[in-house]
This record gives sequence, structure tokens and C-alpha cells, in this order.
Amino acid sequence: MKRAILAPTHDTVDIVNDYILSLIPCEDKEYISSDSTIISNENCVVQRDWFTPEYLNDIKYSGIPNHRLRLNIGVPVMLLRNIDQVNGLCHGTRLLINELSTNIIGATVITKKNIGDKIYIPRMNLVPRSNFPI
Repeated sequence: MKRAILAPTHDTVDIVNDYILSLIPCEDKEYISSDSTIISNENCVVQRDWFTPEYLNDIKYSGIPNHRLRLNIGVPVMLLRNIDQVNGLCHGTRLLINELSTNIIGATVITKKNIGDKIYIPRMNLVPRSNFPI
């Protein structure tokens, strides 16, 4: 894999991803994020009114994953977070999807120093470190 597609917006990325998935004959699997909030004591009423599941599911912001992730066996993907830096699972590492389970994704590393390593990525909670714009 020596090429990449650069896209200016999340909408363009979605179009490209949908097209690539349509080229692969297998049935894709969809992973959906949790759509609930942790309510703090501060502004509790405002948070319930503003942060509806529909609002949360439509957020497309750099640094947090989209609500829906569609994958297929044989599809190349890129890590967007550091998962295990010691073992080379860092931001930008490319993987080839081998297995799609309910809570685990199996893949093979196809770039960087650990080419050929088989890895498993468990479902995980991603909690932002900073405030996001509303």
C-alpha cells in the first residue's frame, strides 16, 4: 500500500469509504457507538435537552470516531489513535481486516516495523480529553 486518498471533509471520506466497500463482494459489518452521555451535576437540565442520542450520533469531529463504522474482511484501515505504542500500534499504522466479531476486530499489520503481525482490537470506550465545540 503506497498510496493514500486525501479528503477535505468527513462527508467526502464517507463517500470514498462507501465506494471502496461496494467493490468488495463480502457483506460488511456495522459497528455502532454508544449514544448516551454521562450527566454531570453542573447544568444537568441543559445537558439532557441538548445532548439527545440523535445529536450525538450526527457529530463528525476530528478526534472522535463517527457513530457508525462499516468494515469488511479484506479492507485496509488506518489507526487513528495510539493503542499500543510499544508494539507499534500507533496513529497512522495501517491494518488489513481479517476477522469481524461483535466485540473484537482481527487484523494484520501492513505498514511500519511490525508488518505481518496479527493483532486483535477489542471494543473500547473512548473518552475525550478536552471539551468539544457544541
